[in-house]
Amino acid sequence: MAQAVEKVATSPKEHDALISGSEAIAVACKLADVDVITAYPIRPYDTVMQYVAKLVSNGELDCEYIVAESEHSQFEIVKHASAAGARVFCGSSGVGWMYAFEALTVTPALRIPMVAMVGNRALDDPGAFGVEHNDALAVRDLGWQLVWVDNAQEALDTALIAYRVAEDRRVFLPCAIACDGAFLTHSQSQVKIPPQEWVKRFLPPYNRGDLLLHPDNPITVAPQVNEDWLMEIRKHNDEAMKRSKTVIREAYAEFAKIFGRDYGNPFFEEYQTQDADVVLVGMGTLSMPVKVAIRRMRAEGKKVGFVRIRWFRPFVAEELAATLGRFKAVGIIDRDFSFGSPYTSGVLATEVRAALYPAEKRPPVLAFICGLGGREVTVPDVQRMSEMLLRAAAGERQPLTTWVGIRE
Repeated sequence: MAQAVEKVATSPKEHDALISGSEAIAVACKLADVDVITAYPIRPYDTVMQYVAKLVSNGELDCEYIVAESEHSQFEIVKHASAAGARVFCGSSGVGWMYAFEALTVTPALRIPMVAMVGNRALDDPGAFGVEHNDALAVRDLGWQLVWVDNAQEALDTALIAYRVAEDRRVFLPCAIACDGAFLTHSQSQVKIPPQEWVKRFLPPYNRGDLLLHPDNPITVAPQVNEDWLMEIRKHNDEAMKRSKTVIREAYAEFAKIFGRDYGNPFFEEYQTQDADVVLVGMGTLSMPVKVAIRRMRAEGKKVGFVRIRWFRPFVAEELAATLGRFKAVGIIDRDFSFGSPYTSGVLATEVRAALYPAEKRPPVLAFICGLGGREVTVPDVQRMSEMLLRAAAGERQPLTTWVGIRE
């Protein structure tokens, strides 16, 4: 949760609006003065393109708004527009995100700082419109930056920060903002919308410099390099992702000064962890039922905390391991699956276990798979997971991976 701080700017002021998470992303596109936006409808992402269309129709947003013939085409269009110097936005959900995978794969290697939204949705088949994280997580190894948000205000703010980070010449990598389908994409809440003046101070114009695709600047885009240069190009991307950690910290610090909202640690949020014996770890909107359950358990004297991961890529392994090493047991809630993975756990659990491996303090780690297909993660679910953690902390052996809330 962002903390209010004294901001540098005093006039003009923010104004409140009742909007959904998808609409907040669309407003961020307006504030960022995005040049090219492409669209192809798929639920639950389509609510973004609908609101963008409304802003364009009302004369509030001046951009090239292109409805493509497929998800693949829309990502190809913005990829090339970005190479030519345009600030771009695109997005999709579920199998639509997967249909665009060829374009998604080449975007990081071409150093295209595209910002995209993923309206997290279960992958077909069987069909489901509800949230799962496997769609966004599919690009985790390709050079995409990945960030999860849990409310509409954070969605708007993070979109502005994403442009600042992605377009920084030290980074020049795409960024996907993951928004849980329905729980965030379609749920409205009060959002503070900053004035354009503040955004202009925070977000400099997009400048590709000598990487601009232009007749006056003859360069090669997407060359065939084979074994001669491929490893070096991969290493360049690796170094850019490492540098993005520094750029992310700088961007959040500058955002707090100008906008007056301080998110603290940019990479993960801690809730009720100061004296916690055990903690749950997760991403996205499951933070609401988790926090409600924690408050109830705290009233019963049970010291349970929560760590919400924001930035999954880059993954701050050492910092997260140092934080989790303070507790007697750690439980990872995955809203995804990774069939055949170590201990048949979810993606996040596997990453956290890898982060803890070289750490001096390695508490027991339990993995939980919960809330797939949009099924609610309930307060009793959280209480059950927490009880298992407390037993693990007391030395009682527990299953390494448990599916929670599933019918027997």
